[in-house]
Amino acid sequence: MNISVKELPEYEVAYIRHIGSYLDTHHAWSKLGKWAEQNNLFPTNQYFIGISLDDPSMVDEFACRYDACVTIPIDFNKEDQSEVQFKKLSGGVYALYTFYDTIDKFAITYQSLFGQWLPNSEYDADDRPCLEFCMNNPMEDPEGKCKVDLYIPIKKRK
Repeated sequence: MNISVKELPEYEVAYIRHIGSYLDTHHAWSKLGKWAEQNNLFPTNQYFIGISLDDPSMVDEFACRYDACVTIPIDFNKEDQSEVQFKKLSGGVYALYTFYDTIDKFAITYQSLFGQWLPNSEYDADDRPCLEFCMNNPMEDPEGKCKVDLYIPIKKRK
């Protein structure tokens, strides 16, 4: 696996929460995309980040929480924005893996990173969530694949 270690800054995001199967997050993305367009937040200027908050091997599939996020500018007016919620994502050290395949194979990537790469690295996972930077729109990809820069929060092993 081709993994690099990167430092990310803190990001402020607007987000829409999805509860249910991670394979159905397109509903949240659709709503967020419409909201982002209405607020002039476009992929060339902002990051679109997915956050899977639960481990589906530990939480019922239909209770899994997922946040579809878009970064917002520092001067963004958060007043009268009832369609979305806001939060800050912690910066820090992350392991970066670039994924390019169909979304149904994404869970295997998580299993490989946490089950093989991480135990054999000099790092441990910490308690920040993984960040899934969406680098394309799978609906526009000729093969229906998604390109995701997956950032796993890490800390040096003691």
